[in-house]
Amino acid sequence: MSNDPSYGDPSHSANAPQGSGPSHSGPLYLEPRLAPRAAALLTSPALLHTLVDALGSPLNVILPDQIADNVRAFRAVFARHQLSGRVFYAHKANRSSALVRRLTTTGAALDAASLTELRHALGSGFTGAEVMATGPKDPEFLWLAARSGTLVNADGPDELEQAAALVRAHGLPRLRVLVRLSGFEAPGARRLSRRSRFGTSVKSLHQLLEVLDRHRAHLEPVGVGYHLDTTSVEEKAAALEGCLHAMEELRVRGFHPEAIDVGGGFGVSYLAHAAQWERYTTELTRAVAGARPPLAWGGHGYGLRAENGTLRGALGLYPAHRPTAGPGYLDELLSHPAPGLGRPLGTLLLEGLHQLYAEPGRALADQCGLTLGRVLEVRPSDSGGPPLVRLAMNAGDVALEDHGVLVDPVVLPRPPVPAGAGAPVAVHLMGNLCLEADLITRRAVFLPRLPRPGDLLAFANTAGYCMDFGATRAQGQPLARKVAVHREGDGDWQWCLDEQYWPLTRTGEAQG
Repeated sequence: MSNDPSYGDPSHSANAPQGSGPSHSGPLYLEPRLAPRAAALLTSPALLHTLVDALGSPLNVILPDQIADNVRAFRAVFARHQLSGRVFYAHKANRSSALVRRLTTTGAALDAASLTELRHALGSGFTGAEVMATGPKDPEFLWLAARSGTLVNADGPDELEQAAALVRAHGLPRLRVLVRLSGFEAPGARRLSRRSRFGTSVKSLHQLLEVLDRHRAHLEPVGVGYHLDTTSVEEKAAALEGCLHAMEELRVRGFHPEAIDVGGGFGVSYLAHAAQWERYTTELTRAVAGARPPLAWGGHGYGLRAENGTLRGALGLYPAHRPTAGPGYLDELLSHPAPGLGRPLGTLLLEGLHQLYAEPGRALADQCGLTLGRVLEVRPSDSGGPPLVRLAMNAGDVALEDHGVLVDPVVLPRPPVPAGAGAPVAVHLMGNLCLEADLITRRAVFLPRLPRPGDLLAFANTAGYCMDFGATRAQGQPLARKVAVHREGDGDWQWCLDEQYWPLTRTGEAQG
């Protein structure tokens, strides 16, 4: 594990020497993985301090060009398996206008899970044919989807009935629908895959087919799909094979489906070093068991607990370092043999002439933004524990731990930078709400030196769900504003408010 004092400087090498550090076990760093664009931005602290001075803390910084890179990486997986289809960005991962508008230039589509998201997509340049409506749908959402020609990912028979009634009542063209399935079972398995409150059990597929049969004049089924809340490739492989069988059932009924939607859940690797993650989780387990001092506020164990000398529970954390994530995970799934048919799933999709749909949210927002928080106060702990660092933000503004993500912030000192690097230190990060529970991180965070009031802490890679999914105006504290930061080639960084960003150059030319 790295304990080089230069950690916190984004130019710090991932290959820095490993060492024991100043404490009995050394600093338990969890260094963020930084893509080149995010790393380059963090080497411009003067710009980031200027932005926070002007727009306040907390501040969300969006990197819209990164989402175009991420789309290309997913499209490369499609090409590797010779598959056609569409990548749908799951809009719920982030509210940014800049990301949505930049996405219109990439050939990707968009997954809207609410009326507001659908309106945002249409107002940002997407056509209805480039949007899929997912999630629970109220009548207004379903009406606009039908009116705009949006593909509707239907949750069950009732939703299909409502959609058909809307089409009939308003004299609209046939509505393209995709049916979501769940409850798949691998051959030889003792039970179905994990339960989901979404979708219709594959055992009840006949009910969906009967509804589609009755409404052939109003509904056009274009395929089937699933979305499982799991990281298990085996479970998703069983679901994808189940969808292949469901496509055949649709064809037997005389329909002409063309697409299978594998949903999202491809994951993100947040940390730069696997060894740091392994060491931290080992030491956390030891701390909960009482074999070392606590690592978190109040002895919090992230799902682990000690009972009568026995360690119980399960670690409820996101696997912050993943050897395979994002496009690599999709590649692994398509290369995985179907449980019953024994051949690669990508090959079976190709032979069946099926299009592949995917709905990455977190994975498409990977490295697309960061959150800045200004240090307001640094004071010693009354208990003699780690110092308390209070920030001009709260836990809802950077909800990493709400999603089980543990990753260190990067320290951006406010000029003038003090002489000397300082010594590594563990601190507790406190929020700006009058609540005992308002901890930015419940764990003690190791930093390369003690921050000073006026410094910024940059929380990397927060664009996927962690940036504003849980942000509120509690106590009248301000919501984080968003700025879009971009540059052409190796030129200077340019910025604008998120809502003012459009994928155009200064001369009005469209970005590619």
